[in-house]
This record gives sequence, structure tokens and C-alpha cells, in this order.
Amino acid sequence: MARTVVWTYEAVSDLEAIADYIGRDSAAYAAALVRKLLDAGNSLNTFSQKGRIVPETQRTTIRELIVGEYRLIYRIERVRIVIVTIVHGRRDLRKLRSKGNRNKKT
Repeated sequence: MARTVVWTYEAVSDLEAIADYIGRDSAAYAAALVRKLLDAGNSLNTFSQKGRIVPETQRTTIRELIVGEYRLIYRIERVRIVIVTIVHGRRDLRKLRSKGNRNKKT
């Protein structure tokens, strides 16, 4: 069953921040990475369970795709896929959540 893919404001902000940061060194690499992240997220409309369960949550509806050095975290809902956030793989997701830096449903 095909689902609609929805990007949260936070995920779009994450994407923009990644593009800005990487773009300082290479606009071309930043554009290529943004395209990969967008393609990965939008590909979830037909195969939403291809990502692994996020280890920090152990919830089957919270999954992630690894794209380069980034974790694209999404939530599977009945009729849609919600891209929740994009974080660098070295960041500790537990610390991000515990500090209250994100108001997320993960």
C-alpha cells in the first residue's frame, strides 16, 4: 500500500542546516547529499519498513534509514510516513531527546 510521505518542519530544518554546513566546503556535495536524503525519504511511500527499527526506541513504527553519515528517522502511520528528523550518526539521540532540544514523538 502506497502512503503519503510528509516531512515535518523539524526535518526540513535539519535538511537545511545540513546543506548550509556542508555547503561551506562544497556546494556540489551539499546538493548531492540533500538529493540523496530527499530521495531516501520519499522512497518510503511504497516500502515503509525498509529502514531498521531505531535502537533507542525499540518501537516498530519508528524507523531509520542510514544515508551517508546521517540517520533519517521516520514514523510509520496508517496512511502516511512522517519524516521526523535527520541527525548525524555520531550524535547521541538519547541525549538530544533528554535535553529537550527536540519536541518529537520518537
